[in-house]
Amino acid sequence: MTSARLGTRPHHPSTQDIQGALGTIRHGQVSRGGMPAKLKILLAIIGPGLIVMVGDNDAGAFAVYGQAGQNYGTTLLWILLLLVPVLYVNQEMALRLGAVTGVGHARLILERFGRFWGAFSVIDLLVLNALTLVTEFIGITLAAAYLGLPKIVSVVLAGLVVMAAASTGSFRRFERVAVALCGASLLLVPVYILAHPPASQMAHGLVAPSLPAGPGGMGALLLLVIGIVGTTVAPWQLFFQQSYLVDKRITSRYITYEKADLWIGIAIVAVGAAAVIGFSAAAFGGTPAAGHFTDSAGIAHGLAAYAGPAAGELFAVVLLDACVIGTFAVSLSTAYAVGDLLSLDHSLHRGIRQAKGFYAIYAGLVGASAAVVLVPDSPLGLVTEGVQALAGVLLPSASMFLLLLCNDREILGPWVNGRATNLFTSLVVGTLVTLSLVLTVSVLFPGVTQSEILMIMAGCGGAGAIAAAYALTRRRSHGTPPDRDGREHWRMPPLDELGKPTLSTAHRVGMTVLRLYLAAATVLVIVKIAQMAAGR
Repeated sequence: MTSARLGTRPHHPSTQDIQGALGTIRHGQVSRGGMPAKLKILLAIIGPGLIVMVGDNDAGAFAVYGQAGQNYGTTLLWILLLLVPVLYVNQEMALRLGAVTGVGHARLILERFGRFWGAFSVIDLLVLNALTLVTEFIGITLAAAYLGLPKIVSVVLAGLVVMAAASTGSFRRFERVAVALCGASLLLVPVYILAHPPASQMAHGLVAPSLPAGPGGMGALLLLVIGIVGTTVAPWQLFFQQSYLVDKRITSRYITYEKADLWIGIAIVAVGAAAVIGFSAAAFGGTPAAGHFTDSAGIAHGLAAYAGPAAGELFAVVLLDACVIGTFAVSLSTAYAVGDLLSLDHSLHRGIRQAKGFYAIYAGLVGASAAVVLVPDSPLGLVTEGVQALAGVLLPSASMFLLLLCNDREILGPWVNGRATNLFTSLVVGTLVTLSLVLTVSVLFPGVTQSEILMIMAGCGGAGAIAAAYALTRRRSHGTPPDRDGREHWRMPPLDELGKPTLSTAHRVGMTVLRLYLAAATVLVIVKIAQMAAGR
C-alpha cells in the first residue's frame, strides 16, 4: 500500500471534529464499544441521510402523491415498494464515494470525465434544481393561503429563513434546524390516522401492481408514474448526499453508521409517501372530485371536508414544513455542485466572508425562485408536475455517472461496487430509460394502447438483457474481483496524483447516445406538459 493512500488528504478534513445536530465526535476519539457508545456515535452522524431523504418529500412529492391518491386511489402504492431498494442503492453509492474520497460528486465527475461532462452534469442539475425550487415556493404559497397567510409575506419570510439558517457559518446550527424540520414531517401520521383509509385497500395497493385507467388516458398515467419516480429518486440527492457528507467530515470509518442514518430517512420518506397517497384516496374516493386533481391545496380542502378542519390544517402545516426542507436541500446541492465546478470555497463551516461565491449561488437561487412564484397567473400546478417528470427523465444520466465512479478503482480501491450492486444499478438505469422511451412514444402517438406499451417495455428488457450478458462476459474475461482487504485504512490519493480513467469505445458511445436521447426526451416531456396545459 502506498504512502499516499495512508496519508491525510488536505481536501478531506478528517482531522477535525464531527459536529452534528445531535452530538459530537472528537478527532481521535476512540469508542469503548457497547450499545450506549454506538448510539452516541449514531446520533452525531445522523443528518446527511435523514435530510436528503426527508427533503425529497417536498412540494413536488406532495403534489404527485396527492394526485396519485385522488385520481387513482391506492392502486399505485406498489411503486413505492419498488423504489425503496433503488433509493438505498443509489444513495449508498453516493455516501460511499463521499466518505472514501472526501470530494464532492460534481468535482469527481469533472476530474474523472473531463470538463465537458462535468459542466454538462452541473448545468443539468442547475436547470432542474432552479425549476424545482420554484415548485417549493409554489407549495409554500399554497400552504400559506390555506392557513390564511398573505402570499407575499409568506414567500419573503420563508426565503429569509432559508437563507439565514444556512449562512451563520455554523454547520451544527444549520443541521439542528434541518433535523428539527425533518422530525416535524412525521405529522403526516396523525393526518393519516384522522383520515383512516381502509387497511385492506392500502395492503392491496402495495402488493397488487396495476396500471389503472384514469383521466387523460395512458399518457397522463405514465407521466404521473415517471413523476413519482422522479420525485422519489431525484438527481439532486446524489450531489447533496455526497457533498454534505464531506462537509460534515464523515470518513469511511463511519460508513456503517451513515447507512443506518440513510435507512432512517428512507423509512420516514416511505411512510410519508404512503400516508399522502392513502389519505388522499380516502378523502376523494367516491366523490365528484375523484380523478380531478388540482394542487396540494385541493388535497387540504378535501381532507377538511372528509376528516374535519384539523386534518386540512395539519396537512397544510406539514406541506409548509416539507417545502422549507426541500428548499434547504435543493439549494445546497446546487451551491455545492457549482462550487465544485468553479473551485469555490463551499462549506457550511465557513461564514459569508470566507465563502462569498458559495452563499451568493445559494441566496441567488432562493431569491430568484421566490420571485418567479410571485408572478401573477403562473401555471403553478403544471410546473410542479412537469418538474417531477423531468427529474425522472434526467435521472438515468446521473445514475450512469454514479455507477462509473463507483467502479473506478483509482478513487475507491477496495470500496468499489460488487457484482450484485452493478447488476442492480444497471437494471435501474435501464428501467428509467424504458420509462422515458414509453413516455416519448405516448407523446408522439397519443393513441398507443397498453398492449403496445408492454411490447415496447419487453423489447427494452430484451435489449437490456443482451447488454447485461455482454458486460458480464467482458467482466469475467477482463476484470478481476475487488480486493476487500485494507478497507479500514484505505484513502484515495490526492486527485492530481490520479491517472486519467480509461473509457472503452462502447462506454463513450453509450454515454453520448444516452445524452442525446435524454435531450430529446426532455423536449418531449415539455411538449406533453404544453398539451396538458392547452387541454385545461
